[in-house]
Amino acid sequence: MVFDNLVAQIKYKKSFLCVGLDPDMNKMPDCFPKSLEGIYDFLTEIIDATKNFCIAYKLNIAFFEVFGSKGWDLLEKILAYLPASHFIIADAKRGDISHSAEKYAQTFFETYSFDALTVSGYLGIDSLEPFFSYKDKSVIILGLTSNSGSQDFQQKLVHNSISILDPTFLFYELLISSCANHFNYKQAMFVVGATKSYAIQSIRNLVSKNFLLIPGIGAQGGNLEEVIKEGKNRYGGLIINVGRDIMYASNQNNFGEIAYQKAQDYQQKMALFMK
Repeated sequence: MVFDNLVAQIKYKKSFLCVGLDPDMNKMPDCFPKSLEGIYDFLTEIIDATKNFCIAYKLNIAFFEVFGSKGWDLLEKILAYLPASHFIIADAKRGDISHSAEKYAQTFFETYSFDALTVSGYLGIDSLEPFFSYKDKSVIILGLTSNSGSQDFQQKLVHNSISILDPTFLFYELLISSCANHFNYKQAMFVVGATKSYAIQSIRNLVSKNFLLIPGIGAQGGNLEEVIKEGKNRYGGLIINVGRDIMYASNQNNFGEIAYQKAQDYQQKMALFMK
C-alpha cells in the first residue's frame, strides 16, 4: 500500500525530503539547451543527484502543461525515469463538481499512475469523493497555503458547528477537520505552508494521524526545525518539499554536485529528529 511504503521510506532513509520538480528553461544551468530535451536531461540529472536522500518527488503540472501536448509527453518520460520506490505527487490542484472530478482522478491516478494528487476542497466533500475512490492513492487537500493571499479566505473566521464551546473556527481549520473526519487518514493529506509554522501545531492537534505536505522551505524562508518539531507524528507525518533551493542552487556545470550536497544536507538535518 502507498501509505505503508511512504512510512517505510521515511524510517529507512531518516528523511522527510520531497524534491519539487518545477522545470523552468530560464533558470536551468547554461550547459543545457533551452528546449524540452534540455529540460529532460536537466531533470534526470537532478533526480540522479537527489534520489538517495529524498522519499518523494512533487511534479508541478503547470510547468509541463504550458508546453501543450509535448509537455505531457515530457511528463510521461520523467514519470518513467523516477524510481518506483519513491512517493510521486502530481501538484495540479484540481477541484470541480463530481463528474469532472472523476475525470481528473482518472487522469492522474490511471493514465499517469501518480501516487498522490493535490486538490482543492472548496467545492465540498462530494467534489473530493471521486479522488478517494482510488483506495491505494493519496489525496492532498489544500489546507493553509504559504502565499500572503491565504489571509483573504483561508484565515477568515467562520461559524463552527463542530464544538459548542467555541463558536468560531478559521476556515482552513474547518476544512481540514471536516475532511479528516470524513476520509481515511491513510489517504487524506493536507497542504500546510512552512511559512505558516505558527499554525502547524494547532493543525497537528486537529489531525494527529494524517500526513502534511509542507512547501515553503528553502527559497520561501520556512523554518525546517520548527516544521519538524511541530508537525511530525508517529508515522513520520511530514512530506517536506524543497524545490528551487535544490534544483537551481547552481547554474554552473557543477549543478549536480551542488544539488547532491543540498539534498544530503537536508536529509542529515531531518535525521536529527528521527528516533
